[in-house]
Amino acid sequence: MNEIICPHCKKVFKVDEAGFADILKQVRDHQFDKELKERLALANTEKENAIKLAEANLRSSLQEQLAKKDNELTALKAKSESELAEKLAKKESEISVLNSKIENANVQKSLEIKEAVQKIEKERDELANNIKTKDLEKLNLENSLKQQFSTELQNKDAIIKYKDEEIERVRDMKLKLSTKMLGETLEQHCEIEFNKLRATAFQNAYFEKDNDASGGTKGDYIYKETDDDGNEIISIMFEMKNENDETATKKRNEDFFAKLDKDRNGKKCEYAVLVSLLESENEYYNNGIVDVSYKFNKMYVIRPQFFIPIITLLRNAAMNSLKYKQELNLMRSQNIDITNFEDKITKFRDGFAKNYISASNHFQKAIEEIDKSIARMQAVKKELTTSENQLRLANKKAEDLTIKKLTYGNPTMKAKFDGLSES
Repeated sequence: MNEIICPHCKKVFKVDEAGFADILKQVRDHQFDKELKERLALANTEKENAIKLAEANLRSSLQEQLAKKDNELTALKAKSESELAEKLAKKESEISVLNSKIENANVQKSLEIKEAVQKIEKERDELANNIKTKDLEKLNLENSLKQQFSTELQNKDAIIKYKDEEIERVRDMKLKLSTKMLGETLEQHCEIEFNKLRATAFQNAYFEKDNDASGGTKGDYIYKETDDDGNEIISIMFEMKNENDETATKKRNEDFFAKLDKDRNGKKCEYAVLVSLLESENEYYNNGIVDVSYKFNKMYVIRPQFFIPIITLLRNAAMNSLKYKQELNLMRSQNIDITNFEDKITKFRDGFAKNYISASNHFQKAIEEIDKSIARMQAVKKELTTSENQLRLANKKAEDLTIKKLTYGNPTMKAKFDGLSES
């Protein structure tokens, strides 16, 4: 056993060999770490001093090299500036000599040019005036012909446009007939066309399906319109017949006239209109709005594209007689004799029907006259095209009129213009 005395309290401890060895190891490790740290600190100090010394030496060396380079640069710059000044003075002397020569040559050439210009100014002015006069004459002729052509072409284009619209209308009608309304039923088509304009053109109108079959039959649609006082302006009973309708066992339009007239009278409608796709090849029904009042009073047959036009046509006519209806209702409310007013209304309606029949009969004749006018305008167009080609050739000849061509074969004028070009 070993005894150890505490240096502080002077107490004696006994430890075995293993404990003593452990304590001794701790003391040695502590001493070793202390010495290691001291040596590392010393090494770091020596390292920093060496770095500072190396930096000072490097800085001193660089400053010496920089001063040497500055001296060399100053010497080179002084030498370069001296050589450049000599070369610059030499070039300025050469430029001065050349400028003097150029100035003398310019003065001589200016005198020659001035003399040449004075000699040909009169001839040039005369030639320029002649060309200007010709240009004005050509321009006036072109403007006159263009104005004439424009007016005639506008008239021709207007006629052709009208004819094209008529052709397109007939073509569209036949297309609709052949495509069976593009999958729509005829009733749906008419209702859609009306609803497109209901909010703007037919604000006070009633247009609904006829659902009242109390009289044994019913029509398809009823159109009615009144004024702000409740006076009826117009009423129309519509019947729609599609080639594909299962109920359309008969294929002629007139087979439905009697039923339509009965429905019109039963619902107290003023007019009856059959919108039909039947007899698609019958030109009588394909011409437009067909008046069949000779069989049934106030009855018309139309193709689908005339659905809105027939309403507008009858409505506008009814608006003209509205004042008579208003006066009629007023007098009825006052128990006054209304015979004269009823005669006026009847006379107006009869006159309207006659005027419409007359307009329908003359419609085809007007189209034939338009065709003849188009043929005449095409002949005029051909003549105008020929005149336009001649004007184009004349204009080209005028544009080809150059100084070179004018001086061809005239050596004196050519030499004068060549002198101007060189200057």
